[in-house]
Amino acid sequence: AVREAANKDTFLDQVFVRPGIDVEVVEGDEENRLDLIALSRQGVPKAALVHLAHFLSCTLHELVALLPVTERTLQRYTPQQPLNRMVSEHLLQLAEVAARGVEVFGDKAAFLAWLHHANTALGHQTPVSLLSSRFGVEMVLEELGRLEHGIVA
Repeated sequence: AVREAANKDTFLDQVFVRPGIDVEVVEGDEENRLDLIALSRQGVPKAALVHLAHFLSCTLHELVALLPVTERTLQRYTPQQPLNRMVSEHLLQLAEVAARGVEVFGDKAAFLAWLHHANTALGHQTPVSLLSSRFGVEMVLEELGRLEHGIVA
């Protein structure tokens, strides 16, 4: 999703480059997935979490509620300290949702509004309420794909 997004340079800068993560957007889904696996194993620095919260216009508390880690544990991390594999992987999935959402809506504000409104196709739940689970992330990405192709539930 990042590779094809019109705003990919801005998104990558705000979420990954500023915190010091070396990211290269490659062609092809398999290479992209392999890079994400390697990055999650390496560990994403805590600073990326802070930048993603800023990009999503949410508080750190709200973003941490979606992750498999407590806010207290995160307080012990320095900005450049890598998060564990599970937290890093989930953070990368949330970043993928953000990139895809802005790409589909063409506007960050419109995507954020959609993210916080109940959605019939998602069982009358808000998309953001599903993002604490890998399965929920997949559902939200699928719904964004349907919206992109004009399929409305």
